[in-house]
Amino acid sequence: MEKWECMVCGYVYNPADGDPDGDISPGTSFEDLPEDWVCPDCGVGKDKFKKME
Repeated sequence: MEKWECMVCGYVYNPADGDPDGDISPGTSFEDLPEDWVCPDCGVGKDKFKKME
């Protein structure tokens, strides 16, 4: 699974870790995150993330 980086603050969403504070289980791909999910560090939406190479 690919990691995604917030272009605003640099937070990296790692699907292997999920987002425990946001009730996102480990193994949840970025594409499967709810549309209203926001960056846990700065609060921007999924549209501000880019796939890491």
